[in-house]
Amino acid sequence: MMRKFLLLLAVLAASVSLSAQTAQPKREFRGAWIQIINGQFQGMSRSAMQAELTRHLDAMQRCHINAVMFQVRGEADAFYASPYEPWSRFLTGTQGKAPNPYWDPLAWMVDECHRRGMELHAWINPFRAKTKGTTMLSQKHYVVQHGDRCFSYDGLMLLDPALPENRAYICRVAADIVRRYDVDGLHIDDYFYPYPVAGLPIPDDASFAKYNNGMTDRAEWRRQNVNRFIAQLHDSIHAAKPWVKFGISPFGIYHNQTNGTKVPGSATKGLQNYDDLYADILYWVNQGWVDYNVPQVYWEIGHAVAEHETLVRWWARHAANRPLFIGQDVERTARAADKTNPQQHQLGAKMQLARSLPSVGGACWWYSAALARNEGNIANALAGHYYSRPALQPLMPFIDDKAPGKPRKVKALWMPEGYYLFWTAPKARTAMDEARTYAIYRFAKGEKINIDDASHLVATTDKTFYALPYEDGSQRYTYVVTALDRLSNESKPVKEKVKL
Repeated sequence: MMRKFLLLLAVLAASVSLSAQTAQPKREFRGAWIQIINGQFQGMSRSAMQAELTRHLDAMQRCHINAVMFQVRGEADAFYASPYEPWSRFLTGTQGKAPNPYWDPLAWMVDECHRRGMELHAWINPFRAKTKGTTMLSQKHYVVQHGDRCFSYDGLMLLDPALPENRAYICRVAADIVRRYDVDGLHIDDYFYPYPVAGLPIPDDASFAKYNNGMTDRAEWRRQNVNRFIAQLHDSIHAAKPWVKFGISPFGIYHNQTNGTKVPGSATKGLQNYDDLYADILYWVNQGWVDYNVPQVYWEIGHAVAEHETLVRWWARHAANRPLFIGQDVERTARAADKTNPQQHQLGAKMQLARSLPSVGGACWWYSAALARNEGNIANALAGHYYSRPALQPLMPFIDDKAPGKPRKVKALWMPEGYYLFWTAPKARTAMDEARTYAIYRFAKGEKINIDDASHLVATTDKTFYALPYEDGSQRYTYVVTALDRLSNESKPVKEKVKL
């Protein structure tokens, strides 16, 4: 009898553990990066590139990815119709050459993402002006026009962060994107001052002499230059459109604790944002200059230099003043064996870790191509298990916390194509109050109506209708529709009973 009782306890414990590991929150950031700088689209025809991007987006939609970071400026160039910068060679093969037949990849991506219920965040590299592989610059390029404002480092060209005119120029480019395109976010990554090369100093003596303002600590001065830029970029974005989110994806290590206690450090040994890139992420987070933070914690659990769990817990403890999402690497996650079960990879352990920490609000996956080819079966695992249901975006009440009005005239109607749920958008006084998307919940007969229960969320859509899965009309359900504004504030629910 005792043996049966103990066996039952073991089964119940395993069930609770699995439930805790697989529980899906109602709100979770699920992003993925689409980069251009690797040349994966270079020289493609319009139809070929649109087909490839569609393949990526369809794969992500199947995984319920809800945000796409689309790189549109890799080296002071443009993957969109820019009035300031030349067309990217990573699009047409030649910098400054417009696509033929003409199209605008950013405008196209905004439409395609919104149609799938995904946010589109335009991703730019602020200071990098030329990559090592670029051998020809357009006459329109910033380096050609203002070479005296840039410096060369290890085959790269960079806009000097110390120069006020450079910071203002980048902010002008970013604000132009935000004003002219219906983007949901403006995103930057980990490139500020260049990644250091041993024995190669940054050539900023002249700008230090001119702009030091009495400072003698050059490292502190460089951090101040970047601080000023981040504050200015944040203000430029929100001045253009107050609802557009400003996010950053820094290198995964802020500061090693072995390198002094001036700022908080982690038990790691790698390159550092604070010391090596002059990027004081925690200061920006605590000042409210970024709206979300996605540190690139790409390493595996158990890594000798930059251990994944150590870093995730460190960021969760120190960077909770703004929404925190973890940058995850698909390929490294697929290659690394789970520490407790070497027969499987580390996706499950990483998901369980992140979801166990209240200050971690989701993940962003590097990168879309790996999801599209289902590297290590990761995409299947996300679609079938960890992201099997849709999720709403995390709230950002520091930008806006006012909910939109509720949907009007919710009604189930038969159409020639089938049975549909229809509604009308709520009225709105301002753009911030407009309903941008809608959440659809379903409850079986006798179930309590509780829209906080994520298991009942069946779809999100930017349309004002939803196709109902009619079978034989013998099952009773209550459908609930809510409106979501640009910051995913949710309206009061509206119910409609149907027979399916």
